[in-house]
Amino acid sequence: MWKALALVVFAAAATAFAMHVSVPHSVLAQHAPMPGMPHGAAQGHVAPMAGAPALPGQQAFGTIAEVVKLLDADPQTDWTTVDLERLRRHLVDMDEVVMRAVVKQVSVPGGLTMDVTGTGRTEQAIRAMVVSHARELDAMPAYAARSEPIPGGIRLTVTAKRAEDAKVVSRLRGLGFAGLLTEGSHHAAHHLAMARGTHP
Repeated sequence: MWKALALVVFAAAATAFAMHVSVPHSVLAQHAPMPGMPHGAAQGHVAPMAGAPALPGQQAFGTIAEVVKLLDADPQTDWTTVDLERLRRHLVDMDEVVMRAVVKQVSVPGGLTMDVTGTGRTEQAIRAMVVSHARELDAMPAYAARSEPIPGGIRLTVTAKRAEDAKVVSRLRGLGFAGLLTEGSHHAAHHLAMARGTHP
């Protein structure tokens, strides 16, 4: 009798132990992390991913995101005047001019003449950007610059203020239209002022 009772108690204990071990495992198996999911995500605790990409994936998006951070960090920001849509349209203009404009460059005494043309949205961007950039170049100590309208775009002429300065002339011609667009330190400040709504 005692042996039979001991067997019953042993069987009950073994069954309870088996249930205790198997049930949690079956639950965990139903919530196992997907491949690539951070450890602990299955239990609702998502850890920060190590080595997350730093680049935004699109240059205009990154520029706007950077400007938003600067505006957020500045307690003087007046959000009633902020115009990020204007900045976005300007970045579209930049893309059109840099990537889609047709440029014909001709050397002239002391520098270059560049016929910058396009159609549709590209022509519109050329007229918006190149005229204002000519003024920026002309304000620089090394250059004299002027722009004039031509069919489909703008003719930009840039020469060295000192035509006898062969180094400046050579550099200017080496830069060409694309390089001259990068001249000056006004770009970042110009973008921020445009986003603030304070740029004329």
